[in-house]
Amino acid sequence: MPPRFSQTDLSEIELYATMDRAKEVGGDFYDFFRVDFDHFAVVVGDVSGKGVPASLFMVVAKTLLKNAAMHNSDVADMFEQVNRQLCAGNESGLFVTCWMGILQVSSGELRFVNAGHAQPIWYHEGAFSYINTKPNLMLGAMEGIPYVEHTMPLSHGDRLFIYTDGVTEATSAEEELFGEARMTDALNAHAQETPEEIVHGVRQNIDAFVKDAPQFDDITMLCMRFH
Repeated sequence: MPPRFSQTDLSEIELYATMDRAKEVGGDFYDFFRVDFDHFAVVVGDVSGKGVPASLFMVVAKTLLKNAAMHNSDVADMFEQVNRQLCAGNESGLFVTCWMGILQVSSGELRFVNAGHAQPIWYHEGAFSYINTKPNLMLGAMEGIPYVEHTMPLSHGDRLFIYTDGVTEATSAEEELFGEARMTDALNAHAQETPEEIVHGVRQNIDAFVKDAPQFDDITMLCMRFH
């Protein structure tokens, strides 16, 4: 059974996430946790490469990000710190794409940084749309890179759908990609449902598209609704 987790500790946040591993050991990860009584962090990442080195790099990146979040209130500073740490002694040449946001629960303000990751999708005022901010460079790719923090407001009922490229790059036996259009169609078809139902709905569409074709990339999805 692949990992499936839901968050119910905070009444203001409803969250569901899944990660389906490909045949090879991969480097997808997600995490969510309370920073303090009024701040909640969520992160999704994807390490380059496959196998044990990528899996180990993933564990290190995930741990560094959580530790940084617990001691720093500025998301850009966190990423610059973690980037320095990952670049130090990175003989394998791996890097990680990552999106991380910290939500102030009392106000709905979301502060986030995108390090080369797929753009999340925001459900707001009855429609899904991409959060189109310019991504920064991946973590671990180059030392001394600045990262830019962005802010956006979440309102009651808003949803965030964060995923890795294994979703859009799921491939059929005819070597056709699932793609962004099919993903957004699936999201819109389940827009009024719970985060768990939204994630399952997208997964069902992926399965119907790829059928029995083997997949070579992890498929990770996280959906969060703000009450």
